[in-house]
Amino acid sequence: METHVLETGDAAITYDVSGEGRPLMMIGQPMDASGFAALRDQFPDRMVITYDPRGLGRSTRSDGRTDNTPEVQAADVHAVIQAVGGPVDLFASSGGAVTALELVAAYPDDVVTLVAHEPPIIDVLPDAAAARRARDGFMDVYQAKGWGSGMAAFLQMSSWQGEYTDEYAALPAPDPAQFDMPAADDGRRDDPLLGTSSLAITDYHPRVDALKAASTRVVIAVGEETGDAFTARTAVHTARLLGQEAVVFPSHHGGFIGGEFGWAGKPEEFGVKLREVLG
Repeated sequence: METHVLETGDAAITYDVSGEGRPLMMIGQPMDASGFAALRDQFPDRMVITYDPRGLGRSTRSDGRTDNTPEVQAADVHAVIQAVGGPVDLFASSGGAVTALELVAAYPDDVVTLVAHEPPIIDVLPDAAAARRARDGFMDVYQAKGWGSGMAAFLQMSSWQGEYTDEYAALPAPDPAQFDMPAADDGRRDDPLLGTSSLAITDYHPRVDALKAASTRVVIAVGEETGDAFTARTAVHTARLLGQEAVVFPSHHGGFIGGEFGWAGKPEEFGVKLREVLG
């Protein structure tokens, strides 16, 4: 695997290239390249490109901003694709799937097939207002009590099955110990998942007309084990917005992740399904 650094003027984007063959890029947000190691191993016959989003992992930013907007992220991914020589097939997870939808809308010649796995887009939901309150709720807990409490509240929100009802709204903030999270506050408030920097991702509005007009084949994917939780519902409703049905993949929201991250999915089965969908 070769590692490169791409200077964009206001960021230094670190990306990795391994193997040879048809290029396949894998992106996440706020996940960096390290989260795709197990899935990358399922494609020894492809050139696989992974990267760290600006300000995360090994990539730095000098634009004076801390927000993670899909438009800026998409421009960075476009720059990487130009550097490696596109077009590419693209697998995109979570916030990375939101970036990928903007990428296809803005740079339709970059991607042959996009598999957007569980993009967390609030406004596609019928209960969008309640979902936004639920999101803001775990962020408020994080600001008040720190990482362990905030992560516990995030897990409570993201694992809730179905729409965010009055029953959900009445739930107290969970005890961090319930999710094996530390109760102590380390004083930091810069977590890219729990803080305010990624609001633009969940508040993103897909550019439906541009996506439908693009030559890119767009596939919205959902994990079979995600059930009716937040990111499964956002995937299903995003697919419907594009006039399609979500394609079911093995495992859960992190179904492509190996055991080194503590919530292992099924990367081998996931890779088989991804290869099938890519064709």
